[in-house]
This record gives sequence, C-alpha cells and structure tokens, in this order.
Amino acid sequence: MTKLTDHIRFEDAQRLASSAALWELFDGTRDRFNIANECIVRHADGSGRAAVRIAHGDGADEFLSFDVIAAGAARFAHWLDANGIEKGDRIAFMLEPSLPFYICMFGAMLQGAISVPLFTLFGPDALRLRIGDCNPSLLITNDEKFPMASDIDGLRVIIGDEGLLADIEQFDTSYEPQTSADDLACFQYTSGTTRELPEAVKHTHKAVVTLMFAALYGSGIRPGDEFFCPSSPAWGHGLWHGTLAPLALGVTTGTMGRGKFEAARLMKAMQDFGISNMSAAATHYRMMMNTGLSKDYSFAIRKLSYTGEPIDDATLEWIDETFHVPACSMYGTTEIGVVLVNYPGADDFAVKPGSLGKPVPGLHLEVRRSDGTPTDPGEIGELMLKKRDGWLSTKDRAKIDEDGYFYHCGRADDVIISAGWTMSAVEIENSMLKHPDVNECAVIGAPDEKRGLIVKAFVISPREGSDDFVKELQTFTRERLAQHEFPRIIEFVDEIPKTPAGKVNRKVLRDREALAAN
Repeated sequence: MTKLTDHIRFEDAQRLASSAALWELFDGTRDRFNIANECIVRHADGSGRAAVRIAHGDGADEFLSFDVIAAGAARFAHWLDANGIEKGDRIAFMLEPSLPFYICMFGAMLQGAISVPLFTLFGPDALRLRIGDCNPSLLITNDEKFPMASDIDGLRVIIGDEGLLADIEQFDTSYEPQTSADDLACFQYTSGTTRELPEAVKHTHKAVVTLMFAALYGSGIRPGDEFFCPSSPAWGHGLWHGTLAPLALGVTTGTMGRGKFEAARLMKAMQDFGISNMSAAATHYRMMMNTGLSKDYSFAIRKLSYTGEPIDDATLEWIDETFHVPACSMYGTTEIGVVLVNYPGADDFAVKPGSLGKPVPGLHLEVRRSDGTPTDPGEIGELMLKKRDGWLSTKDRAKIDEDGYFYHCGRADDVIISAGWTMSAVEIENSMLKHPDVNECAVIGAPDEKRGLIVKAFVISPREGSDDFVKELQTFTRERLAQHEFPRIIEFVDEIPKTPAGKVNRKVLRDREALAAN
C-alpha cells in the first residue's frame, strides 16, 4: 500500500489525503505518541545519517546525526527525571541551533515535559514576560544570556554547553516515552505585535501529524530532499516547518546558526549542502537578491516555498531567473496552521505568481463581504476559514480569481482610508519595490487633519534622498496604481523595523507616527 509521501501531484493530494492517511506516516498511535520519537529516535539506525546541518555565521558548518541527537535526548530525559522534573513541567530554551539545543528540546519532549523555545535576541523585559507567563521549571541558555536570565527571581537557569553534555553522559542512551497524542508538547510564542505579550500557542504531540499537510503540500517535502530553512527555530516557521516537519519524514534539514545573518552565507550553505528544497521568509529571498552575488554560487534547487508576507514582483522575477523554479507561497498563522498552499513539485498544479494558492486538502476557505456573503472574483473581502462551529476570520483581506486561486490583500489593519479612498499598504509597497533604487519599503497610514490618514512610505535606497527623488517615486507609483494611490510623504531610512520572524512591523511605524502627531 502506498503512502502520501509516494505521491507529489495535486490530483493525488485531493484524492488520497486524509487524517487517516497522515497517521500512516508515523509509528505511534493516539494512545502512545511522542514528537521526539517520531522526529528523531525512530530514524536513528546507527548509520550516522545527518539530521541537521547548521551554517554558522563565522563560516563553520556543523552536522548532527539522528544517532547523536537521539542518544543525547534520551540522556537528557533521564537527567530531567533525576533532577525532579515531572511530566507537564515547562522547560524553556534560549539557545541558537546547536547540539545542546536539539538534545535539550527533543529530550524534554521525550520525557513528557513541555518545550518552550525562546528567541536568543530577547532582552530582559521580553524574557521576563514570557517566563512569567509559562512559569518554567528550568531555563537553558548560553553564556551571554545567563547573567540576564539569572536576574529573574525564582528561575533556575543552567548553561547549555559542553558542561551540560558532560553531565548527562552518565545516563542511558535509550528512553521509553510515556506520552499520548493529546499530551502537551510545546508552547510556541508568536511574533505578533497586537499585545505586549503575544499569546503562547499550546501544541500537543499530535500537532506534528496535522503539520504534515503543510510539509507535503506547502513546502513539498519528500524523502530524498535536501531541505533547508533559514528561519530561527524559536518561531513557528523555523520550528514546525523547518525542523519538525522534515525530521518527522526522516529528511535531513538545515538552518542558520550562531552569528549575524548574512544572505551571502545562506547562499553558500545552499550551494555547499546541495539544497534541493528550501522554505524561507519573503525577507530572506529579498536579502539574497539585494546582495547582487547570486551568480557567484551554483544551486540545485527543485522546490521553493515562502511564508510570512507576500513577495514583491521584482523578487519573484529574481527567483525565477536564479533558481528556475516557482516560489510557492504557503499561507497560515501559528494559531490556525497552514491553510493555503501551492503544492511545490506538483507538475499538474500551475503556480500563479503572487498567489497564495489553493486550500490544503479537506479545508474550505472563502473571501467574504462584511455582510457575510461570498465575494465575486476580483473583489476584496475578509479571508475566512470554515470550522465545525462556524466561520473563523483570519483577520486578513484577500481576493480570489476565476480559477479559485487566493490572493493576499493585506492585514485588515493595513488598509489605509484617506479622504474616502481605500488603499492597500501591501499593494503600494509592491509597486514601489519595482523601482530599481528601492531596496526595501514599508507603507502606513499617517495621521492627517484634512484627510484623516495619508499614505507615508519608509524607503531604504542606495540613492541619497532628495525632493526630486521623492517626486520621482510618487510619479512612479501613481502611474502603476491610480492617481490617488501614492505616498504623499516619503522618509528615507537606514532600517525598517521587522518582527523577529522577519515581517515588516508596520505597527511600530504607526505607533511612532501617532506619537509624533500628538
């Protein structure tokens, strides 16, 4: 009997994909199921096959095998038992991708504790908020963050380094997990900006089963792929899609390690590791394009996907010219998972540039008007997902075309209404990014006494800002959109704020403008 991993075509996905078929990809059952066992232990066959490749910022490459991670995770699980950690306790990790990171994260889940990955660039306030929220029994971090973490009252902190690895050497290299599919496995903090502390999404062990829809049809992972995801595993994309999804299928994955992210380092890793399938944030592709160095590297890419935000037309063209495969959008949120995909690798699915694609098998989505009726093709409305108890809003605006493809039209709060005109920040950004002297761009509605809001653009450019350049960009945008649809104010900046997941953080810009207006 064939498995879902034996098929790549869109038609087969619609015909064969089901919850029961997903469970056939795993060894566990609903009564006995463990993420660490499914992602690591069952693939540790003594061959030394690589599980994770890490490209560090200093140029060093690190290769971690399934065998080494499995043995270390078992030892760490025993160490947790010996240190009084009980099933359901939270274990927080603030480590860059490394052997201690993977051993501790998978070891905690193997033992039945709940893993809580935390971003290594968190400052004291951000860390304190999350520690106060999840109340971990233990935080494992590096030398640099240890003093800051130790200032939090009542928190036990240890350094995840060679010393910890030496401490766990005394324990056995096998461990029998006692978790069920419905036991909690991971708390994932989102990178959202709508509240001081983004809510932790609580995932059970069986979440990795549902994740396979995104793995198979969003990033197109299949056995034999050489996979890579440069996003940090502290965030949803890097952890679930870049780490757990490929490993669950026994596929070697790769990521960026310690040191500042450099786009040229990413391209070198893609070349040296022979990467055939990559899933990245839109920002990663744009940064690679802006280096102008892509012709210095050779690539073996067969499948590409992206998430987080739309990719502008100029970057999509660069991807086509550089990798010769389409960039496939994968749309979803940490809360609802991936719901719209482009089926990378499917020869019977036409990827439309800029489209979010079509729903994953078994899901139903609609674009709806404010009165709850479905929109006509080309009409912008609110993207809704059908659930058992009704329709759930994604809080995104979208449209569909005559062929049933979905298109992102911005967050609901990224709509700018100026003097009665309704405009999309994303659409204006996309047009401005077509200008050869615009490297990055962010658009918001800035307060204005006469119009309520006016369009303001923040631009990173190799050219020096001037009145003539402002007029040039305004004319450039109006000619491509509409006479009213252009930035009335343009500010040239050296940096545009982004969320830790790499998305443009328009909320920070809006807050700055509101404060300046008062």
